[in-house]
Amino acid sequence: MARRLLVTGAYGFIGRHVSRRFANLGWRVVGVGHGSWSREQWRDWGLEEWHATDVTLESLVTYAGEPDLIVHCAGGGSVGFSITHPYQDFQRTTLTAISTLEYVRVHAPGASVVLLSSAAVYGLAATLPTAENESLNPISPYGVHKRLAEEICMSYAARYSMAVALVRFFSVYGLGLRKQLLWDACGKLRRGEGLFGGTGQERRDWLHVEDAVELVTVTANRASPACPVVNGGSGACATVRAVLERLAAAFPSAGPVEFTGSVRAGDPTDFEADINLALSWGWTPRKALDVGIDEYVEWFKAGAP
Repeated sequence: MARRLLVTGAYGFIGRHVSRRFANLGWRVVGVGHGSWSREQWRDWGLEEWHATDVTLESLVTYAGEPDLIVHCAGGGSVGFSITHPYQDFQRTTLTAISTLEYVRVHAPGASVVLLSSAAVYGLAATLPTAENESLNPISPYGVHKRLAEEICMSYAARYSMAVALVRFFSVYGLGLRKQLLWDACGKLRRGEGLFGGTGQERRDWLHVEDAVELVTVTANRASPACPVVNGGSGACATVRAVLERLAAAFPSAGPVEFTGSVRAGDPTDFEADINLALSWGWTPRKALDVGIDEYVEWFKAGAP
C-alpha cells in the first residue's frame, strides 16, 4: 500500500514542489491550506486531495486522515509582512505548527513530521558559513516566529517521543516563484527600471527548489525524537548585485543596475549556509545558480505559466 503524505501549505511555492516530488516517488499526497486552484491544477502538482482551509487542529482532524508523514510548509513567507502584520504572521507560522504537532500527538502518533524553517532564525550570524549549532538571534518577527515553531517541535519530539526534523532553508528559488527578489526584479527590468533597494553587496545563499525538495525527502528519513536540524542551502554565496546584473543582461531595455543604499529593516546583510551535515546525509545541491537564473528568466519571459 502506498504511503500517505500530508502537505500543509501545499498551494505555496515549496509546498507544491514537495507534493509533486513525493507523488512521483509513489506516495499518496493530500494537501491542506490556503489557495484557490482548480482540480486539474492541484492534481497536476501530485495531489490526490486538496482542502482549502485554515491549518488548525480541527481542520486536520477533519481532513488529514492517517498520514505516514507530514511536511509542514504552512507559515508566513515574508519578512516585510511579519513586520507590518506580526499577529497574523504568528498565527500562520507558530499556531499552525503546534496544531500540526498536537494532531500527530493525539490522532496520528505513527506519523513523522518535517517542518520547514528558515535561516532567518540565525539573524545576524556571528559565523559565516553558518552551521546548525550557531546561536539563534532573529531580527524580524518572521525569524522570531520560525524560532518559536522550532522550539515547539523540539519540545513535542522530546516529551512525546515523536519523529520530527527541521530544515532551515536559505534563499529558495525556481520556476513558479512569484514573489521575492527574482520575480520583482524581472518585472522591474522588463519595464526598463534598474533601481533597487539595498547596497547590492548583500550576500545570499541560493538553493534551487528541486534541490530543496530532495533535501526534504532525505530529512524525512532522519526524523526522530532528537529532532535533527539541517541547513538547506547551496553552501555558496552570490551578491544581490551579481544576481541582478545577470537578470538585467536578459532585458535589453533595462538600464544599468543601481542601488539606493537603503537597507530594509529585518534583513541581515549576509547569509551563507554550512551544509556539511546535509552532505554527510548523502544529499548534494545539483543546480548551478547561473543555470537556475537563466531558466527562471526564460520561464518569466514565456509568460510565467
